[in-house]
Amino acid sequence: MPGVLVIDDDPVFRGLARRLLAAEGLAVVGEAHDVATAIAAARDLQPDGALVDIRLGDGDGIALAKELLALASPPRVVLTSAHPDATSTDHVRRWGATGFFPKDELPHAPLGLLLGKP
Repeated sequence: MPGVLVIDDDPVFRGLARRLLAAEGLAVVGEAHDVATAIAAARDLQPDGALVDIRLGDGDGIALAKELLALASPPRVVLTSAHPDATSTDHVRRWGATGFFPKDELPHAPLGLLLGKP
């Protein structure tokens, strides 16, 4: 089962994301609440995918996504935000992320395809 790292500073959202990902056949292998924890977890766990909130308490989720994508074994990255206009499709492609979905659209997003093994 493909493993996903959930990165969000809101523990309630992380729980919701865990349930959404499980419904898509994905296992959450770890959770992180900030940039530093996320980088360490990604290095240790080497997840297939990462669901990354754009606005984290200690930093920028977009910059974090770039760091994750530069790892030796980079995960597939899907960005999310409570703000639907937080980024654009062109920016997401330029950054190398697999996609962007506002948090309220995640239940209908093809997360299994976007975050699972290629």
